[in-house]
Amino acid sequence: MSDKAPRGVRLVITLVGKRNAGKSSLINAIAGQDVAIVSDFPGTTTDPVAKPYELLPLGPVTFYDTAGLDDSGEVGELRVKATNKVLMRTDIALVVVDEAGLTSYELDLIDKVRELQIPFMVVFNKNDLREPTEADMDYCRKRGIPFYRTSALESVSVNELKEAIINLAPEEMKRTPVLAGDLFGEGDWVVCVVPIDLAAPKGRLILPQVQVLREVLDCDAVAVAVKEREIEETLSSMKRKPALVITDSQVVLSVAGDVPEDIPLTTFSTLFARFKGDLPSLVEGAGVIDTLQDGDTVLMGEACSHHPVADDIGKVKIPRWIRQYTGKDINFVMYSGHDFPEDIDRFKLVIHCGACMLNRSEMLRRIKECKRSGVPVTNYGVAISKVQGVLDRVIAPFGL
Repeated sequence: MSDKAPRGVRLVITLVGKRNAGKSSLINAIAGQDVAIVSDFPGTTTDPVAKPYELLPLGPVTFYDTAGLDDSGEVGELRVKATNKVLMRTDIALVVVDEAGLTSYELDLIDKVRELQIPFMVVFNKNDLREPTEADMDYCRKRGIPFYRTSALESVSVNELKEAIINLAPEEMKRTPVLAGDLFGEGDWVVCVVPIDLAAPKGRLILPQVQVLREVLDCDAVAVAVKEREIEETLSSMKRKPALVITDSQVVLSVAGDVPEDIPLTTFSTLFARFKGDLPSLVEGAGVIDTLQDGDTVLMGEACSHHPVADDIGKVKIPRWIRQYTGKDINFVMYSGHDFPEDIDRFKLVIHCGACMLNRSEMLRRIKECKRSGVPVTNYGVAISKVQGVLDRVIAPFGL
């Protein structure tokens, strides 16, 4: 089951520390199988190694074994950069310490993890070689840092370590996040408008649509899926009004015209704006579109890399709609996957996708990074509804 859970709904638990601190051995012991290559030679782990796992009651998680952050040389710098990218999407961090104990390196790493506001614990590994000193444990106690003693090599107290990880997780992570389930009740009808165009993947629906449909069924409501050309006829043939209509953002203007005002309406992307991020902040960010000027640069951020179609939503449609709406000559720069620019302050606005392939921590961290740099941020669906003139209606179901 855990292998099939979407990457974007998994909690990310990352092991960080010096080379040869035993991170690979520890993740193998936790997973109960040889996931990562283990060697006495420092720097064996080159790129982050991901292991899907079911850690109840947290549910599906991904453990990441990372290269040592003390790696050196040109290739070492690339490995460290890859590790830092994983940290940006980490929900829980394990700072793994070897028999040398807490050195200035580990103390700097603890400061880094704290700066990113990642819940973490210190794992004193290799207890078969040396127990942690009282001074090191006191350091953790005085600062309220959870710590644990173990030996990955001898699989000592690994089950107890799993329990400690679970206890470390914030309560929010233990709850199943809601997409739209609070907007309708058992037995209600929910109409999902799903365009089938060039951007639609062949033979399947996109992840946000699948997740919403599944949630409707899990809530014992009735899901009705239609294309945008069929929405008016579908509503007129229904015996009672649906509790909610959810549409793809690309057709929100036409769908809004076909759905009576007394029927709540929103978009898949707007649902994901609160499911993965901070909806009020993203709505506020959309207001900056009104202030864009000639020559401003806008960052288009996507969580996944894909081959663009002729009328790609991020590369073509949204830039075109915003230029038409503002009447300004605006520059648009695209970043895809887990890459996110370090010089965010050069952008006037960040417009992010729905982040279905990111976990909530990474999306919130991106929003926080934008705020820290003084750059407003919004998402695709919210921005589209803004320039199409239907944003107030689309966010009304959330009381905004």
